[in-house]
Amino acid sequence: MNGTGFGLLAVCAGLIGGALTVQAEVPRPEHPRPDLQRDSWQTLNGEWQFEIDKAADGEARGLSHGKDLNSKIVVPFCPESKLSGLGLGNTVKLKDVWYRRSFELSPTMTGKRVRIHFGGVDYKSWVYINGQLAGTHVGGSSAFSFEITQWLKDGPNEVVVKVLDDMWSGLQSCGKQSPDQSQGCTYTRTTGIWQSVWLEAVGSTFVENISVVPDPENSRVFITAKLNGLDKDLSLKAEAFIDGKSVGSDATTGPWQNTLVVDLKTKKLWAPGTPNLYDLKLTLSSGNKKIDTLNSYFGLRSVAIDGRRILINGKPVFQRLILDQGFYPDGLWTAPTDEDLKKDIELSMACGYNGARLHQKVFEPRFLYWADKLGYMVWGESANWGFSFKPEGYAAYVNEWTEILLRDRNHPSIIGWSAFNETNGSVVADLQQMMWNVTKAIDPTRPAFETSGWTHTMPNPEVLDMHDYDGNGVSLRERWLGNLSVTSVPRSIPARYGSLKATLAKDRGVPFMVSEMGGIGWATGGGWGYGTGPKTLDEFYVRYKDSIDAMLDNPHLFGFCYTQLTDIEQEKNGLFYYDRKPKFDAKKLHEITSREAAYESHDPTKPAVIAAEPEWKVLVGALQDGKLRTPYQYVFEKPADGWMNEGFDDSSWKTGLAPFASEGEWTVGTKWTSVDIFFRKTFEYAGGEIKKGALVILYDEDTEVYVNGQKIFGAEKFITQYQLYSVTELLKKALKKGTNTIAVHTRQSSGGQYIDLALLVE
Repeated sequence: MNGTGFGLLAVCAGLIGGALTVQAEVPRPEHPRPDLQRDSWQTLNGEWQFEIDKAADGEARGLSHGKDLNSKIVVPFCPESKLSGLGLGNTVKLKDVWYRRSFELSPTMTGKRVRIHFGGVDYKSWVYINGQLAGTHVGGSSAFSFEITQWLKDGPNEVVVKVLDDMWSGLQSCGKQSPDQSQGCTYTRTTGIWQSVWLEAVGSTFVENISVVPDPENSRVFITAKLNGLDKDLSLKAEAFIDGKSVGSDATTGPWQNTLVVDLKTKKLWAPGTPNLYDLKLTLSSGNKKIDTLNSYFGLRSVAIDGRRILINGKPVFQRLILDQGFYPDGLWTAPTDEDLKKDIELSMACGYNGARLHQKVFEPRFLYWADKLGYMVWGESANWGFSFKPEGYAAYVNEWTEILLRDRNHPSIIGWSAFNETNGSVVADLQQMMWNVTKAIDPTRPAFETSGWTHTMPNPEVLDMHDYDGNGVSLRERWLGNLSVTSVPRSIPARYGSLKATLAKDRGVPFMVSEMGGIGWATGGGWGYGTGPKTLDEFYVRYKDSIDAMLDNPHLFGFCYTQLTDIEQEKNGLFYYDRKPKFDAKKLHEITSREAAYESHDPTKPAVIAAEPEWKVLVGALQDGKLRTPYQYVFEKPADGWMNEGFDDSSWKTGLAPFASEGEWTVGTKWTSVDIFFRKTFEYAGGEIKKGALVILYDEDTEVYVNGQKIFGAEKFITQYQLYSVTELLKKALKKGTNTIAVHTRQSSGGQYIDLALLVE
């Protein structure tokens, strides 16, 4: 990755506070919207003035016009990033900040309407042109623009941007930004401008936005264009090209909104691996005078649901997805160069993946452009983490998601949407379902999850998924081979152990995927991965293959998503290091990941036959078992040797119920804030043949479990939901008829802490 260069060499002059500044290199100089591009435009990326408004009194101090700010920043990089020139990281909690620069219009813009565009500003923005408020915008992940023609003058012009980013309010969607120092799976924050800023000249009437809906079966495309302006005698022409050759056109007349149908003489489908794209040119005329020209592109492809299948152009395509969070060491949410966006896709494809789940971040249009160009499937997602689901925040949240859908719905690479990730559906079912309805109203051409993972609430979902970080390939395979319910655990154990108590265990017969899995840590020093990391490279490849095979061999899954493409700060479970250097042999990963999936050769359209529910005996109960729980004896200091054995004298220990947890965790049975906890109790077993033994556990962090002094489980780091681990063979050796002893040690290094478990036998 090029972490220092900004690509195209350009010379820009700007008059700020009376001083002429010359900038040799402009960062991210490429046009930010290849899907909506005009010839007359100019970037405003580069050096701006910048100020942190600690007292939030910038308005009173006159910062909206004519006042120098006290520092400098390189746009479009956020002040927390190194590439901004400030590199503040999470050391300062930025809330109110100001930006300022000057610009002169290029000669090609003279006499035209001029708009200023912002790709992304986190979170609320006020934009001033020469001291006049051009407009405000709310939403850190959606693009916005304002017409500024009436406030422009000859010579230097001033743009000032005020930003309020109060991620601690609970009213903003923040994604994986940490409210404090980076920890767990939240990372360095992004404040203010984090995508390109540019000017664009448009006609006296212009095409404001378009919807492009392909119809490959009939070799045509439907185009709806919204016009902005008051010119009379308007006509709009749409013309499609492929390989530079015109292959179809249509024209219509009338103001405001126009619908065109372009029949295509040449039919070339867009699909993963064959990313054929048509160029699209829209020409708007008033009488015989051309007043606006817009260049775009589209892919001729369809997405449809057929039983358990998701079809691309009528064919089942198994979705081998990687989790991509779009963070960069030097730019954070902003890629240093356009080439870095392309490279991330190429790294994924080199490991055998044909798509990505774009996770807790709305990726910029340039990334989607490269996904379109390279034939790479993606699922779009909001950055909902940090939003506390307070009703007073609903309007802004829904509006931001609406803007995102309208911006990105024309990209052929986008295969589906998810408005949320890992939400507690029992709390926000109304918002989840409303957002799903909004998604389908704006874009009925793609499937949508109302949330990814955890609790699904739609009474009639069109797709379902679940997250499962089981590091045991055998139990991972068993869990999903015959179980396509909305719970996160096998239906072969009581459903109450599902994360957040999901209750709908019915197989719906709809497309299903395991949308987070893997997360195998490697080189995790100073950080973490899911579960206990492998000790050798060979062990990593075996575990990786076992997990991927569990997905590929299941004919009822339409895909999976492996966590993740790269390490990010302290989360070190990527296939590549944070700086994109390889951890593993990409050819080996490609061979494992890309082999034929059962889904591609079997027909999963009929619901799976579900075996009769086996009988399970709860020997030791967890939180979900209610009255089956009994107290433990516990201490926080290390006890004498043999503390895990039968007959050990624990009469001086304290008594308390699990879960043992710090405040702020899901549920606290007994408060635990020390580094270590040791707890134990006895339980009865009636004897008999053990067909299966299972440990259901949620731990944070390092944990070891003993039965009658014999270790049956050990894990490092932490997990985020109750998971099942098969302990059949170990339990057969340790368990005896009559009274038994279970003993547990958990150690916590930082952050929250939690330990609770259940022991079951079939």
